[in-house]
Amino acid sequence: MVFDSNYTIPKMIRDSAEKWPEVVAQYHKIEKGGEFQPVLYRELFQFSLDVAAGLMNIGVNRGDLIGLIADNRAEWLYTSIAINGLGAIDVPRGCDATPNDLVQILGLTEIKTVVTENGSQINKIVGIKDQLPCLEKIVVFDSDVKPEILDLAKKNNVEIIFYKDILTSGQKWRIENPGKVEAEFDKGKGEDICTIIFTSGTTGTPKGVQLTHGGYLAQLDEIPERIYLNPGDKALSVLPVWHVFEREVEYVILIQGGTLCYSKPVGSILLADFKAINPHLLPAVPRVFEAVYEGVTKKMRKAGGIVLKLFNFFVGVAKLQKKMSRLMFNQNACFTRYTPVLWWILFIIPWSLLWPLYWLGDLIIFRKIKSMLGTNFRAGIAGGGAYPKTIDEFFWAIGVEIVEGYGLSETSPIVAVRPIAAPIYRTIGSPIRGVQARIVDPVDGFVLERGKQGVLQIKGPTVMKGYYKRPDLTAKVINEEGWLDTGDLAVMTIHNELQIRGRIKDTIVLRGGENLEPVPIETKLSESRFIKQAVVLGQDMRYLGALILVDEEELKSYAEENGMQYDTFENFLQTEAVQKLYETEIATLISSKNGFKMFERVAKFQLITKPFEVGVELSAKQEIMRFRINEIYKDKIAEMFADNDN
Repeated sequence: MVFDSNYTIPKMIRDSAEKWPEVVAQYHKIEKGGEFQPVLYRELFQFSLDVAAGLMNIGVNRGDLIGLIADNRAEWLYTSIAINGLGAIDVPRGCDATPNDLVQILGLTEIKTVVTENGSQINKIVGIKDQLPCLEKIVVFDSDVKPEILDLAKKNNVEIIFYKDILTSGQKWRIENPGKVEAEFDKGKGEDICTIIFTSGTTGTPKGVQLTHGGYLAQLDEIPERIYLNPGDKALSVLPVWHVFEREVEYVILIQGGTLCYSKPVGSILLADFKAINPHLLPAVPRVFEAVYEGVTKKMRKAGGIVLKLFNFFVGVAKLQKKMSRLMFNQNACFTRYTPVLWWILFIIPWSLLWPLYWLGDLIIFRKIKSMLGTNFRAGIAGGGAYPKTIDEFFWAIGVEIVEGYGLSETSPIVAVRPIAAPIYRTIGSPIRGVQARIVDPVDGFVLERGKQGVLQIKGPTVMKGYYKRPDLTAKVINEEGWLDTGDLAVMTIHNELQIRGRIKDTIVLRGGENLEPVPIETKLSESRFIKQAVVLGQDMRYLGALILVDEEELKSYAEENGMQYDTFENFLQTEAVQKLYETEIATLISSKNGFKMFERVAKFQLITKPFEVGVELSAKQEIMRFRINEIYKDKIAEMFADNDN
C-alpha cells in the first residue's frame, strides 16, 4: 500500500477504527496482577480524540513539543495519537529516565508541558525544575499522587493536571465543538515531525532523532507482507513503548487490525501473560528468546540422565537435518552462485534417512517446547540487538519461527526484516520496499560489490529529518546525496539480503537492546590513578567489558607503598591483589552514584600494558579506532566474553 503525502499516523489509526470498530485493539491491565481488559478499535480512536480535545483545552498547539515520560500502558498510545493528531510532537522517554536524562532532554527541547505516569515521576521532574525554566504543566496518568508531591509542584509553579480530567474535559469540549478536533487531525501531513527520540545514554551528549509521520508509514508499505496478522490476532508487547522499535511494531499491528497486549520482559510476568494471552506474535529483543532457550536447556540439564541424552541427540539430528535442508532449498545467505541440485545429489539419502528421527524428536521433545509458546504462536521478531547464531540455529532446528530485523532510530527504524514465510538463514532479509542500501569501504567511501564487507549506508523516506538543533551532527551521518551512514559493518548477498557483521561507530547496543555511549564511561574510568586509558566493549553482548591500559608507574608506586613483591610486572598484573584493586576502582567509578545505569556498569575487564599508538589503535585525531581494537586484541576480548553465551 502506498500512502499520499497527507497521510499521518492518527489518520491510519482512524482508518483502522473505521474498518474494524468491534475488533479488540488493546489488552491491558488496570491493576497490577489484574485481569486483561479489552479496548476496541473504535474506543481507542475515541479516547485519542477526547485526549486531544483535553490537551487543546490546556493550550497545546500545532508544532508544540510535549514530553511523554511513561512506560507501557494503554493511555500512552491514546496520548501519543492525540499529540500527533493536533500537529504537536511528542518527546518520549521511559520511567527509568534519570534526572540527568530529563534535564538534557526536556531542557534542550524547552518543553512547557509534560505528560507522565505517576507521582514518583512528578517528584523527579519537579526536583529539577530549576534546570527546566520553561516547564509549566504536568499531566499525570495516575490519580493517587501524594499531597506533599502536589505541594512541591505548587511551590515550584508547576501546574498538575490529572489525566482523568483531561479526558472528561475533552469529552465535554467535543460535544460543545463537534468536528473541531477531527478537523485538526485532518490538517496533518506526512512530512510533519511526529516525534523526537533521544538516543544517547544518560551520560553522553543527547541526540534528538526527528522522525516524521511519512517515515514511519513508509515502512507499512511492505512490512505487513513480511510480518503478517489477521484482524484480531494478538501480539505480546514487552518492549519499551517509547522506543522506536516498539513504536513501529505497534503501527505494524494496528494497520492490520491486530491486537496489542501489554506485558513486561520479566520472566514470571511474561510467562504468565503469554499463557493468558496465547499470542500469535512476540516482538522482542534477542535476550527474551535467549531466556526461553536457557529455560529449556536448564530444564533438560536438571532432568539429566536419559532425558538429557535424548534431548541432545534429537537436537543434534534436527540441526543436521535442517542444515542439509537449507543447502538443498537455497535458504542460506549466498555470496557466490551455486547449484542446489548438487546438494540434492549429495544429501538426498542422508536427509531422507534423518526425517523419521526428526519426526520422532518432534513428537517426544520439540512439540513440548513449542507448546510453551501456546497454540496460536506464529513467530517471534528479534530486534534491537544482534540475534545470536546459537539461538537462531536452535529455534530453526526445532521448528520455531524467529525472524531477525534490523534498523536504527535514525531510520524510523526498520531497514530490513527476515520474512516469516520465506526466511533466509543468518540474514535480516533484503531492504524493505522504498529503502535503498549500499555497502561502502570504511576508508575511502567507494561502493563495494556484493559479498564484500563494509559500512552499511541507507537512503529513503524512512531516514530521519536530522538531529534536533544539531546540524553539525546530522552532517556527519547524512551526506549531500541523502545517504545515512549507519556505522554498522555489513555485507550484501547476491540475492540482496543483508548480513550485519558488527559496528564501526561508537554507540554500543547490548543484546538486551540497551543503547549506550562508551566515551563517558571511558572518560570516567580514566579518572583513576591506575588507568591511563580504557576501551569499553560489549556490542551484541549481555554485559560490558573493558580493556584497561594500566598506568605502570602508578601501579608500581602502589606496590612499593604496600610492600608488594613480584618477579615480573606482567605476572604482577594477574595477582589477586591487583585484579581486586582494578575491580574496586571500576565499580566505584561506574556506579549509580556517578549517574550510570545498571547496564552501563563494566562486568569484566582485561589489563593491557602496551600504550596506544597513532596509526595503530588511534586515528590522526588521537581518537580510538574501535574496529582496530577488536582486531588487535581479539584474543583478550574473546576471553573477556567467553561466558557470554552460558
